[in-house]
Amino acid sequence: MDARAHDKSRLPSRHVTEGPQRAPHRSYLYAMGLTSEQIHQPFVGVATCWNEAAPCNIALMRQAQTVKKGVASADGTPREFCTITVTDGIAMGHQGMKASLASRDVIADSVELTMRGHCYDALIGMAGCDKSLPGMMMSMCRLNVPSIFIYGGSILPGSFRGRPVTVQDVFEAVGQHSVGNISDEDLDELEQVACPSAGACGAQFTANTMACVAEAIGLALPYSSGAPAPYEIRDKFCHIAGRQIMELLARNIRPRDIVTRKALENAATVVAATGGSTNGGLHLPAIAHECGIEFDLFEVAEIFHRTPYIADLKPGGRYVAKDLYEVGGIPLVMKTLLEHGFLHGDCMTVTGRTMAENLASVDWNPDQDVVRPANNPITPTGGVVGLKGNLAPDGAIVKVAGMDQLRFTGPARCFDSEEEAFEAVRQRNYREGEVLVIRYEGPKGGPGMREMLSTTAALYGQGMGDKLALITDGRFSGATRGFCIGHVGPEAAVGGPIGLLKDGDIIEIDAVAGTLAVQLSDEELERRRKSWQPRQTNYPSGALWKYAETVGSARHGAVTHPGGAVEVLSYADI
Repeated sequence: MDARAHDKSRLPSRHVTEGPQRAPHRSYLYAMGLTSEQIHQPFVGVATCWNEAAPCNIALMRQAQTVKKGVASADGTPREFCTITVTDGIAMGHQGMKASLASRDVIADSVELTMRGHCYDALIGMAGCDKSLPGMMMSMCRLNVPSIFIYGGSILPGSFRGRPVTVQDVFEAVGQHSVGNISDEDLDELEQVACPSAGACGAQFTANTMACVAEAIGLALPYSSGAPAPYEIRDKFCHIAGRQIMELLARNIRPRDIVTRKALENAATVVAATGGSTNGGLHLPAIAHECGIEFDLFEVAEIFHRTPYIADLKPGGRYVAKDLYEVGGIPLVMKTLLEHGFLHGDCMTVTGRTMAENLASVDWNPDQDVVRPANNPITPTGGVVGLKGNLAPDGAIVKVAGMDQLRFTGPARCFDSEEEAFEAVRQRNYREGEVLVIRYEGPKGGPGMREMLSTTAALYGQGMGDKLALITDGRFSGATRGFCIGHVGPEAAVGGPIGLLKDGDIIEIDAVAGTLAVQLSDEELERRRKSWQPRQTNYPSGALWKYAETVGSARHGAVTHPGGAVEVLSYADI
């Protein structure tokens, strides 16, 4: 591509590269070895969430070099930078998890500030772990410069004594160990083989769910989200993305041209069809918010309700991301959904073509049982369900993929933190048939809306996964299975009904009707509300205090700023 095809008089980088007054700025660029030609080409930010915290992001630095080669080969000038990531698998089960959701917004903010400060013209965002994926996509929609998302890829499954395993098995083994079902030696062996390569958690947990979202929403190249991190084909996707970003720049195709209401509906459909993480119900409203689109939990839940569950993926099913990729990937899922009327085919994508055009050459693979045709689903209702009732006026969400029991009624056992609940589970201080309530773990109350995988996995390991239920104003991991309801709103910290519960109150959960209620009258709830007092935070300063002060409700994506609806001037148009 001829760099002269790009008129820098309309691009943000003109503010640092063009005209005599920018000579000092150019001197910095020459100091890094750039040529005059490179300085006067469009600048492409190549943002990664690389770090050494966990395998999820460890391959991103290497992959970024291939992206940069692709950009350069199409007469663009790549500029690499990193942002943070909090890896959930490491943060899970202790105070570190409070940083996870907050990191999503820090990622979006830091990418925005880097792009603004250096006036880059386009963005390729690379991420590998749960919150880094939506964080990167949020920044793309906020900046609205031509953008492409690249997933770092999933991890390969481990092998434990002849059977495939993931990190989910290790979390559940902790519960088995607590009741003496596996030995110290067994646990030690399992933890050493469960995660055998670079890449994000391998099943349809949050990272792979949001990778599917990136393709379904149109911000990622077809097939790019499915290839595992160690596969060499990832370099091809990275190089193609580097070249394609220059095409988007030439045609001025921007994220808000791609992320429309229809595209958001497509993304929610794919989350439900694949039995994806409940966190999709949190991140899709946040991405929509950046575009100025109202798309809350109830709207997401309505799509979940009408979507068939067709991909037999762990934790509720049998297969992992690698298996899905090898039988046809997300395009196979989307093609059958499109053919049977569940997707909008007229949405623009980063290929420069519509979704229907991208899928036109995809043929159904009859020699596999990972994905079912949309007219012959595993279940007719999506793998994720929204709930509402007097216990959750602002909604709640539950993952039902792989579950047989969709209704539950039982007495509440209340805990005011995850630690309290986990200790009760560890000591088996609960009764079959109870509903464990974990509250003050919402976006403000946590602060940070922690995931409860350690607790739910321990219960499952103890053989109690289908014998009781859990509800929380926090979140559940994409790896959670069992009757676990998260995102209950309003949260306890702002006086929501979940904060008014007492031990023994009878809670009714119906994932068929979509209801979550407590057997208390409105008058009794109001009486309790009058005597309720807000709790003092343990975080009166620092990043978590700042997050708690600005974060909104889970219903609207737990966002921290007013969003695209009030925007006066897009960064892309400065």
